[in-house]
Amino acid sequence: MSQQRGRAATITDVATLAGVSIATASKALNGRSQVRAETLQRVLRAAEELAYQPNALAQGLISGQSRTVGLLTSDSVGRFGIPVLLGAEDAFGTGEMAVLLCDARGDAIREQHYLRTLLARRVDGIIVVGESTDPRSSISRDLPVPVVYAYAPSDDPQDVSFVPDDVGGAGVAVRHLVTAGRRRIAHITGPTHYQAAQDRAAGTLAALEEAGLALSGGQVLFGVWSQRWGRQAAEILLTTDPGIDAVVCGSDQIAAGFVEAVRERGRRVPDDIAVVGYDNWEVLSTETRPPLTTIDMNLEVLGRTAAQHLFAAIDGRATPGVHRMPCSLTIRDSSLL
Repeated sequence: MSQQRGRAATITDVATLAGVSIATASKALNGRSQVRAETLQRVLRAAEELAYQPNALAQGLISGQSRTVGLLTSDSVGRFGIPVLLGAEDAFGTGEMAVLLCDARGDAIREQHYLRTLLARRVDGIIVVGESTDPRSSISRDLPVPVVYAYAPSDDPQDVSFVPDDVGGAGVAVRHLVTAGRRRIAHITGPTHYQAAQDRAAGTLAALEEAGLALSGGQVLFGVWSQRWGRQAAEILLTTDPGIDAVVCGSDQIAAGFVEAVRERGRRVPDDIAVVGYDNWEVLSTETRPPLTTIDMNLEVLGRTAAQHLFAAIDGRATPGVHRMPCSLTIRDSSLL
């Protein structure tokens, strides 16, 4: 059968070439069981010969799904949100889902506007990506589509949330240092009101207790997520406990500042003091001298997993609760002799 140059094949063309009705061709292409095997193969061969691509809008009208999902983020900086979004979009692309990205920039009014916009576009589901691991208010209760939360968990335990396991990640960092022979290990981290800072501190203390070691300096040093705080904390630690031989830092920014300050005071990293950062922010972790050993939260994997669970929720197989995703250790020169 000849086709007009440049015209996409239609289901009518497929049905004509296969010698069946349009209804039968539709059933065959949509995987319906009512079609005989011989007829199914004839329709599939015709579709392949014509390079037939089903019309997404028509399929949506039949299935009741738009094959479109929303990604709603509040991380205007993108430091953590972008890897999560990339992972989610990768999974959606594999599932042949179209993605609508909306950036609420941390504004509740803007977020509500985008929710209305996504629902008007008849999305099949939404992933909400936060800017920190602090719990956020649920938006799921009044929505007619499933919602999955990534990086920032929902405050409703009946929702589906995915977050990095920061307690476990800090524990991995401590065990790495202990295995390397370090025994006077300190911990510097961010603000006390951040869930991530609290979790990383808890993981550090638990792993030290497990190893039978006390925290060097006697207390966790909470501050801000900055290189300046890393430098200040280095001065505090080297004054209160000059014999410190390792530190777990709650972020790569803090670690970079710490390395800079101890080097200025004539201490060598890692010979005198081993340093482990957190986040694997390569702008800092690979450019610090020496390059930083650091904990990677595997945010792209987290985003892909959240997307896969949104697929399941769309199919009626939601998995409620906060799911903690494992972090991994990226070893570089700052902790190796």
